[in-house]
Amino acid sequence: MAGFKLDARARLSIELALTAGRGDPIFARQQEMDAKALGITGAEVDMARKGSSFDFQLSKAIALALKPDAEHRERTMKAGIDAQACADIEELAASYISRSRLRSP
Repeated sequence: MAGFKLDARARLSIELALTAGRGDPIFARQQEMDAKALGITGAEVDMARKGSSFDFQLSKAIALALKPDAEHRERTMKAGIDAQACADIEELAASYISRSRLRSP
């Protein structure tokens, strides 16, 4: 299995999952433009917003970002994603969670 890289495509896919349902059409449109610039298809955007991916490793990375716990970390590592990438994914998820708390009333 090829090594997983938390590159711009993976980061945006994770962001799409973490921010799905945010209710901000301008933000969603910007994400779609960013996705297009990275070569991410509309179907891939839709999958990410539903918390998954057509790519097995990316799907596990998204699942970890959505639920960063020991069980998901273990599943992600079994999918071939190393501990450092898991830590980076969890850090990325935490940054979105803390940002959404800052916007909450």
